[in-house]
Amino acid sequence: MRSLIKYSLYFIDLNNKNPIDRLNIPEVPEMTTIKFEKMHANGDDFVIVDLRDQDIIIDQDIARRLGDRNRGIGFNQLVVLSACNDAAAYLAFWNADGSTLNACGSATRGVAWKLMRETGSSTTTLRTIRGLLQCHKVSDHFIAVSMGCPLIDWREIPTAHEVDTLRLPLSGDPAACNMGNPHCTFFVDDLSAVDVMARGSAIEKHPLFPEKTNVHFVQVLTPSHIRLRIWERGGGIPLGSGSCSCGAVVNGVRRGLLEGRVKVECDGGSVIVSWDGKGDVFLEGPVEFSFRGIWTD
Repeated sequence: MRSLIKYSLYFIDLNNKNPIDRLNIPEVPEMTTIKFEKMHANGDDFVIVDLRDQDIIIDQDIARRLGDRNRGIGFNQLVVLSACNDAAAYLAFWNADGSTLNACGSATRGVAWKLMRETGSSTTTLRTIRGLLQCHKVSDHFIAVSMGCPLIDWREIPTAHEVDTLRLPLSGDPAACNMGNPHCTFFVDDLSAVDVMARGSAIEKHPLFPEKTNVHFVQVLTPSHIRLRIWERGGGIPLGSGSCSCGAVVNGVRRGLLEGRVKVECDGGSVIVSWDGKGDVFLEGPVEFSFRGIWTD
């Protein structure tokens, strides 16, 4: 929140010590300062702002300026923590373009690592708009999190009209699900031949997806190992994405192409996604602390 500082300049008559004139300088906004921590998961970078000890408001404009890689901090996602009665913290997520999202697997793992490190515990519970997420430490910088149950009904993706989400009526025969955000998955024979930027940006904004969508291109190496490249809604091409890895595996299991535990290899590194075809999806992967600082507006 911003407060105003008012400066006044007085001219003094040295003979009687009384002010004889006063020049008012315009009110000047006090600078906004935000404490933050930056982390990444296989190069998928995110910024954590903890509002449990800061009295500030994060809005679309602030998120967009923080996300500017040239003038701000830069990130794929921003995660904002606030106090919560039934969990260690409530998490809200922003993209670098100022849009919001309901899930981010990389940032969720990063927050879990941060909070478990603070408390000395090997488990923690976080709340997002999707509900409670259980997290535990596999090893020092390797965190597992329950990402919730995937949604597969066309209304839940959502799509603009009724479709079979296992085989969308689009060229390339993709599948769709929702892991807190919409996900559209294409299964390809040669990932290196895919123009991710051209195809991904076109599908992201396709009229079939009224809220836009994340787009994945998957090459199945074995039923337990895939290569994945991503066009992220509101973010472009990342080195990796936890929620997109989950969405890709969910759609692969639904198609009968993948087993219940899959190594997902992205440009920045690998994660493990487990889903047995029902119930929650589990995401395991590394996180690394980069730096902390103070952003001043």
